[in-house]
Amino acid sequence: MDYELAIENTPETVPAGTGILLIHPSTGETDRIDTDFFKTDTDRLFVISTRTTAREVQQKLEYYDVDESTAEILDTLSVERGYSRRSSDRVHYVSAPDDLDGIVETTRQFLDENEGKRRISLDSVTEMAYYADEERALEAVGELLELLAEYDAVGLFHLSEEVHDDADVEAFKELFDGIVYLEEDGTVESQF
Repeated sequence: MDYELAIENTPETVPAGTGILLIHPSTGETDRIDTDFFKTDTDRLFVISTRTTAREVQQKLEYYDVDESTAEILDTLSVERGYSRRSSDRVHYVSAPDDLDGIVETTRQFLDENEGKRRISLDSVTEMAYYADEERALEAVGELLELLAEYDAVGLFHLSEEVHDDADVEAFKELFDGIVYLEEDGTVESQF
């Protein structure tokens, strides 16, 4: 099974199980790439947010005309920050962005309970590493990539390049089948 990719300068399709690393500057406008990734050829989508709350993710999906009825969100921030939260069929919570086991397990449940073409976005690996540490984040990303392969899903993982040292960026890059580079000026290059 192949998935269409509607991201400029990338292959037209990628096989199920593909993990894509989106490397961007810390000021990069990644929403456009993220939502283009979601809008095409998708039955269900799962947004793991370590950077913004579920409410902010919902606003982004709405703003970019992504079909919200297909979306589930994992909010890793609200509990730790003490925000009010209401679990629902579409919004899940873990205690904090460093609850990596909870993140992996909730992702597994999503993949287990939904069929068809499923896309996952992790925004962002950088925040995950900030709260946990590079090594634990690397391990969790590896586990999430294994889930993509096991369940024939695809995923887009955000990484803000200048926050990590070169060796860590390389370690993350080695895990992925495809890398999309978003430049400061908005141009997009990729390597698959």
